[in-house]
Amino acid sequence: MLDTTPLITAVERLADRLRAAPQSRLQRGAAAEGLATARELSARAQRAESPGREPRVMPDAGMFAVGDQLMVAGRDLAVALETAPSAELDEAVRYVEEAAARAFA
Repeated sequence: MLDTTPLITAVERLADRLRAAPQSRLQRGAAAEGLATARELSARAQRAESPGREPRVMPDAGMFAVGDQLMVAGRDLAVALETAPSAELDEAVRYVEEAAARAFA
């Protein structure tokens, strides 16, 4: 079983930053980046769990919920990747870290 701790750590770090960010920062793009990241992680989890099925798009629950949406999507993906090749996990971690850099540049 694959250790998904690096993914959970990266997701928690970004989610915490989003939750703590002031409204002005969220409005300047951090929330949009967080939602895009949550949607991508959710889609990856759905593809891993149900290959060949079109992933459902995570709804926009508002800028103040994006940290929670990211946590749900990240944890879903971590569970889905527990039996996947480690390259998929490494790519997901890299994706979250790059999203964090964009959101808080």
